Amino acid sequence: MKLHVPIRLRWSDIDAYAHVNNAAMLGLLEEVRIQAFWALPAGSADGTRQDGPAILDGRPGAKTLSLIAHQEIEYLRPIPYGRQPLDCEVWVARLGGASLDVHYEVFSPEGAEPRELTTRAASTLVLVDAATQQPRRITEAERAAWAPYLDAPVVFAHRKR
Repeated sequence: MKLHVPIRLRWSDIDAYAHVNNAAMLGLLEEVRIQAFWALPAGSADGTRQDGPAILDGRPGAKTLSLIAHQEIEYLRPIPYGRQPLDCEVWVARLGGASLDVHYEVFSPEGAEPRELTTRAASTLVLVDAATQQPRRITEAERAAWAPYLDAPVVFAHRKR
């Protein structure tokens, strides 16, 4: 199963060619990960939707850090600025001992016709114990939260081998 996370563009994401800058896409994917995997603090009333496998504590002082070990992005078409949020599908493609692979497909805004795939991406996150700075194992609670969102990995069309 895949999560659908709407992600709004910021004016600063746009470059001189009038489309989302390649480096800005890394920040947009970070926002998707935060919405999908970081739990909201208890009593949070900021109106943010909280569903799916949001289980990591991303606040300062958290016991676990989620660090990026690897990222890969394939840009399929330019994304122009628009006010409607992009429709990002995100899921877990692999659960390892201390790491997980998060995969993404970014589409044109929900309701746009035709629906166009603009970007494919994958990130490897390593869970690290904040006190020891060493990788730590994925807990059973995390595994249970993420298991329903396991799906096949993204297939990169232009990967050079």
